[in-house]
Amino acid sequence: MNTRVDVAGVAVATGHFIDGTRRGSPTTFEDRTPLNWDLLAEVSRGDAGDARDAVRAARNASATWAALGPDVRRDYLHRIADLIDERNHDLAVVECLDTGMLEASLRERVIGRAARNFRAYADLARDYQPRRWSSHGTTNTVLRMPAGPTVVITPWNAPFMLATWKVAPALAAGNTVVLKPAEWSPLSASLLADIVFDAGLPPGVFNVVQGLGDEVGAALVADPLVRRISFTGSPETGRRIGVAAAANLVPFTAELGGKGPFLVFADADLDAAARQAAVMYDDAGQVCLAGTRLLVDARVRDEFVARFEAALAHHVLGDSRAATTTIAPLIHPDHLARVEGFVERARRAGDRIVFGGRRWRTDGLWYEPTLIEPHAGDAEIVQREVFGPVLTLQTFVDEDQAVSLANATDYGLSAIVFTRSRERADRVAGAIRAGTIWTNCFLVRDLTAPFGGAGISGIGREGGDYALDFYSDLTTYQVKDGTTNG
Repeated sequence: MNTRVDVAGVAVATGHFIDGTRRGSPTTFEDRTPLNWDLLAEVSRGDAGDARDAVRAARNASATWAALGPDVRRDYLHRIADLIDERNHDLAVVECLDTGMLEASLRERVIGRAARNFRAYADLARDYQPRRWSSHGTTNTVLRMPAGPTVVITPWNAPFMLATWKVAPALAAGNTVVLKPAEWSPLSASLLADIVFDAGLPPGVFNVVQGLGDEVGAALVADPLVRRISFTGSPETGRRIGVAAAANLVPFTAELGGKGPFLVFADADLDAAARQAAVMYDDAGQVCLAGTRLLVDARVRDEFVARFEAALAHHVLGDSRAATTTIAPLIHPDHLARVEGFVERARRAGDRIVFGGRRWRTDGLWYEPTLIEPHAGDAEIVQREVFGPVLTLQTFVDEDQAVSLANATDYGLSAIVFTRSRERADRVAGAIRAGTIWTNCFLVRDLTAPFGGAGISGIGREGGDYALDFYSDLTTYQVKDGTTNG
């Protein structure tokens, strides 16, 4: 089966991609665009049988793919990257309709990052210099050996880029992959399968199974042939996957969201801080790394809020395909209801709505940029991830209190600090519990740096050699000194 639908002039397959071929399912699920809730596609709804077949295809292809070695795999992955760049427009158009993300941002930034993921990991794997040393009369070498079939489960926000962030290092390390995309935004994963096919990878090396998490996702992570699992999503789902991984003693990484603090000290460039804070509403706040808790020195609270509101005046809610739009709709009516629920409960609890706090239009999925001053630090709106255009505002009187507030949630994915003092920046960065901390900037990424979270924000690290080590079995190889060829 190779059923394809037309999405803004781009032909997108709606079936699974297993062992190099397309196949469908007897049942489907609807995929609709957040822009106007029109139907985009009826997508194959996979089941446990599809999951089993995909994992076995990956297992059967493992030895061949591993034996190719990092140089040959690099050529394949660079070919994938080139094809991503060639199809940037198609990928951006489809992803915009599927997720509501801004088309210009996808075209100019996000899709290009996906191509860089493949190039970066391919080169890192090829250039790996194994650790070597002598001890106890032996020469020791640490070898990276492919771990085997890998399951990758991705979220509905930025699905194409986040899929490549996991798929690229897994393939570069010599593993085969089964990708399960989120059911709210499945289409770009299908386009990635087309790209992999056109790049000529052997059948079974990369597979895509569409479907619902409780059905096909659960079957994938429970399969005893799977040797690595990588997941991005909610803590609740991460816990369930962790239980399944533990049953088969399978290592897994999980990036589980955040509730990042955004600290503004009195000596900060307040205009720069305000402009950056306004960026937290980009993609309708559906960004795990966003600094959603504004923590501001009490001495500059009013001045900062005034500049923050002025910076927000440049934002435009609207159709994500329009160049003038800066704030996209939320992904799904259920998610809009979730965001509304957070704000309404905050209102009833006595939290102050500084601005926003309602839908932008009654006939769409847009929610106004919202700022809330909570009545207490343990308020739900402070402690739980909203994943929408909703920020909170708290003040502090000194550095110690700022750090205490920053660490006052169970999350620990990221933090943002604005100060002109390098000494303060270093002290604060050393005291905040977060996987990534930016000072006077945001979302600057080095693909070789470790990425992940503390607390309920996740387990493990991705990025650079940290990812390649995760997707490998590390072997210590020892040879007794004096061993000769013969």
